[in-house]
Amino acid sequence: WAWTSFTVFSISQTLMLAVGATYYLTFTGVPGTATYYGLIMTVYTWVAKGAWFALGYPYDFIVTPIWLPSAMLLDLAYWATKRNKHSLILFGGVLVGMSLPLFNMVNLITVADPLETAFKYPRPTLPPYMTPIEPQVGKFYNSPVALGAGAGAVLSVTFTALGCKLNTWTYRWMAA
Repeated sequence: WAWTSFTVFSISQTLMLAVGATYYLTFTGVPGTATYYGLIMTVYTWVAKGAWFALGYPYDFIVTPIWLPSAMLLDLAYWATKRNKHSLILFGGVLVGMSLPLFNMVNLITVADPLETAFKYPRPTLPPYMTPIEPQVGKFYNSPVALGAGAGAVLSVTFTALGCKLNTWTYRWMAA
């Protein structure tokens, strides 16, 4: 369970950031748009985390991805290459692929496994702040997080290219 969840988490976060931020960035042509998108997604994930907490689950049941640094790197790549879409795909994609899984790996290592928590505490009898946290010894041996990070790094250039392609499709739909 945990293996699949960590790997899917890394890949899905890379997909959402690279496609969404690149789409909005190239659609507006304004550096800073990707960071704005990252901020919106960060707020969404914190709201989701707050909702789980309000339902009585432990605070680390939901992991919130760290979007902003990678989104800022996308903006930087777009600005530094004079708004060159192909450079954005190559440089921005690589930067997202290398940075987002790295930040999320650090994030994931510091929290309990969400699925394990879900099975252990379907409804905690203790308040969330009193729920015991077991030591995570050997949790990341043959790390699925590293596997997800590697896959995210490989796929991120393709994801970023997809974001740019969605932009051209949008323009064609608007022109029709």
